[in-house]
Amino acid sequence: PNTTRPASPLDVLRYRYHHGTNLGSIFLLEKWLFPTLLPPSPYPSEHSLIRTSLSTHGLAHTTAILKAHYLSALTDADIQWLVAEARVTSIRLPIGYWILGRRFCEGTVWEDVADVYEHVNAWGEVRKLIRRARSAGIGVLVDIHGLPGGANGDAHSGTENGEARLWGDAENLRVATEVCVFVAGEVKRMEREGDGVVGIQIVNEACWGAGKRGMYGWYEEVIARIADVDGDIPVYVSDAWDLEGCLRWVNERRVIRGEEELPRNPVVVDAHRYYTFAEKYRSQTPQEIIARIPGELGQLKGKEGSLVSRGEAQVIIGEWSCVMDERTWKRVKPEEKEEYTRQFGQAQSRKWQEKAGGSYFWTMKMSWMDGGGWGFVEQTKKGNISPPPWLLLSLDEVRSRAQDTQAQRAQLAQRAQESHEAYWTKTSPGKKFEHHLYSEGWEVGFSDAQSFFTMRADGGLPGSGGGDKIGCLEVWVKKRLLESGERGGFAWEWEQGMRAGVAAFNQAVGI
Repeated sequence: PNTTRPASPLDVLRYRYHHGTNLGSIFLLEKWLFPTLLPPSPYPSEHSLIRTSLSTHGLAHTTAILKAHYLSALTDADIQWLVAEARVTSIRLPIGYWILGRRFCEGTVWEDVADVYEHVNAWGEVRKLIRRARSAGIGVLVDIHGLPGGANGDAHSGTENGEARLWGDAENLRVATEVCVFVAGEVKRMEREGDGVVGIQIVNEACWGAGKRGMYGWYEEVIARIADVDGDIPVYVSDAWDLEGCLRWVNERRVIRGEEELPRNPVVVDAHRYYTFAEKYRSQTPQEIIARIPGELGQLKGKEGSLVSRGEAQVIIGEWSCVMDERTWKRVKPEEKEEYTRQFGQAQSRKWQEKAGGSYFWTMKMSWMDGGGWGFVEQTKKGNISPPPWLLLSLDEVRSRAQDTQAQRAQLAQRAQESHEAYWTKTSPGKKFEHHLYSEGWEVGFSDAQSFFTMRADGGLPGSGGGDKIGCLEVWVKKRLLESGERGGFAWEWEQGMRAGVAAFNQAVGI
């Protein structure tokens, strides 16, 4: 049966192009971003920082500092700036699993500091932040950045072990699964209160090689468990620094497998793009690094565009920056740095808007604002990174373009249908088709693109102008294809029609 309904505000919040920033080092501390928040500790991880603070200052003082830090994370003025100036659609919010409550800390290194998070009601503060963002029209991607044992060996996994002890450890994986299921349940509850969670990221920056250590099996298990709680919430996964391999895995998860149904949840691959840490970038000039950007995300070629035959290849850039290594900058004159930074940020902005479902700059807050090449605020103020042009339109312009396009709709639909039929008559004369499916798909696609574009203008979402574009198109097509009920040998005609309808609307309104 066909269960397609008009796109809702929550659909737009989740599936539009995400022009976003990370709000790092709030619910998972990173010492380099707030070096003096807590007393000096032997190791730059949150666990080490909190333990040191407890032994130096005691529980009351430590909780007071942490509470104040949480409360200053996103002020009303910050939200106003994000909406009116930066035109942000969503925030990626890294959290550590230990803030979710004592039961997840028991039997782990976090047990001895669990009191702190109970006293500050850490998860309650996360939920409050999500609600406040949503009331301004901003969605939140809940990023479970720190998992038991660590998905990578870095301090931003929360502990000081220096190893990725999640993979291959049955107990750590079990707790990690329960953490993800708990968050899914909480998000489902929030949804009933009207809150705007864009998705749940079940792991951040899985270490290189995790794919060979059982990562994909764990992904399948977690997706299935989340689907039992909420079959609609998008699930974001890490590419483990191997986008090609991760896209291969997701392509093999075919959307339509005859009678066998996979969990319906959209799966989005999170890739991070930095050009400063690896030796190959440090040995290059700024010009050489900038010249690489247009070739990025080539791994998507041949993997997207047909959900009838394979799984969704949907990528977002979950972290990126305008930082290059000092050795790179030494290859040009100091006075050229500003201009090359601008070119670097603009090239990345363009590329992510063209090929990804969204991007989240790293990061928004640090004690040393506005943050240089790491600062979303600084790079936005300087014009080095830009929101997509459709977010800058006035509401009147959005309404006017949408009305003009609606007036052409019947003509555009007829032209598309005639062209589709003529192509297949010429290519496969005498073969039976179900061309009415193309037409049905086209109408759905056109209406959806229109709903996204006019949702703010029609009062469905708050904001300060702008229209939205279906950015996460692969997963949106998957959702619509499943809702359409089309499963036969001609479901591809419905899918092609839908994609053509989206493209026709976007082209007509100039986005």
